[in-house]
Amino acid sequence: MNMKTLTVKPLVSLLICLLLVLVPLPCVRAENASVSTHARAAALIDVESGRLLYSSRGDEPMLIASLTKIMTAIVAIENGDLASKVKVGKNAFAKEGSSLYLKQGEEMSLEDMLYGLMLRSGNDAATAIAEHVGGSEQGFVYLMNAKAEELNLKHTHFANPHGLDAEGHYSSANDLAELTAYALHNPVFKEIVATKEKTADNPNEQWDYKWSNKNKMLRLYEGADGVKTGYTKKALRCLVSSATRGGQQLVAVTLNDGNDWNDHSALLDFGFNHYPLKTLVERGEGISGYNLVTGMEFSYPLGQGEEARLVTKLVLNEEKTPAGADSRAGEGAAASSFGLKGAIILQLGGKEIGRVPVYAPNQLPPEATAYTKRYSPAGAAPYPADNWLQAFGSALRALFQ
Repeated sequence: MNMKTLTVKPLVSLLICLLLVLVPLPCVRAENASVSTHARAAALIDVESGRLLYSSRGDEPMLIASLTKIMTAIVAIENGDLASKVKVGKNAFAKEGSSLYLKQGEEMSLEDMLYGLMLRSGNDAATAIAEHVGGSEQGFVYLMNAKAEELNLKHTHFANPHGLDAEGHYSSANDLAELTAYALHNPVFKEIVATKEKTADNPNEQWDYKWSNKNKMLRLYEGADGVKTGYTKKALRCLVSSATRGGQQLVAVTLNDGNDWNDHSALLDFGFNHYPLKTLVERGEGISGYNLVTGMEFSYPLGQGEEARLVTKLVLNEEKTPAGADSRAGEGAAASSFGLKGAIILQLGGKEIGRVPVYAPNQLPPEATAYTKRYSPAGAAPYPADNWLQAFGSALRALFQ
């Protein structure tokens, strides 16, 4: 069987060490803005690559109403036990605004309460979840803001877990797009927000809870699979929607938009039609002129004419041969480095859009998860692992940092 080969431009310089943190690589924003909305601010993002395909006043901090619950949900999923029982306290009971009408003292699994949070936008559920996971509402809000900082959401700050208007509580269309793209890589979050109806046990009545998702996009738009509605008298209508077509998932965000259902259909159509996701590198491809293969698949949404502007460069790690050793001992050095030989850097318009690690053919590691592919820069090496002892030390440094 003939192995597909990838032709890249070699780079003479050695691989520069990059900080290995779970944050997205800087993304190239699309220049085409031939779509408009009625929103005060809007954004459109490709989930896999994190590329912003459209932005209008996208960095302006604004009130976001119940879109807040996107952060509430992902923080609870990442920090809580889904099977644990959440008890409704006095602060959650009869919370103003949209509600699940939970009784004080009632207990419900965290998983079921997250469905109520996202499908029916229950403010009582948001408060109960916050107190359960964070110890207090204030403790949970601290976790929310820590997560925003981790994701580099520079125009976001939370004051509560439900989204009722409050001083110091805001986000932006671009930040919400980035946050949602991150959250949709979590399978629990992804399943919850795509659910149209959910039944949950009701310990106080003979009938069960039955929640219908407020997000009409799930019924109006082909391929829709999320995410969240929002409204307050000051924030007005807010919406984050997602849809998947042909293996590509997009997220649209509008803030203060009186015609949001139609605007989201137009935004999603624009993205699918003008920026289809294209596989640029396949896992296991051979590299022309080198006995190397690619370590993962890499896809990116490209507009008309952009593929011709792509530049790929091969950056190789420095081969470390012990002093006085025979230079022919390269095979032993390769084995101790776990087969990682460097990375292919992909650039568009002079800006890096991704990295694909390259390996010796017989030392290709297991395929990375979607989360790792999206949020870990390939080829980064601030924590060296040329042998097991060095790898152990690097793991400890990463843990404590």
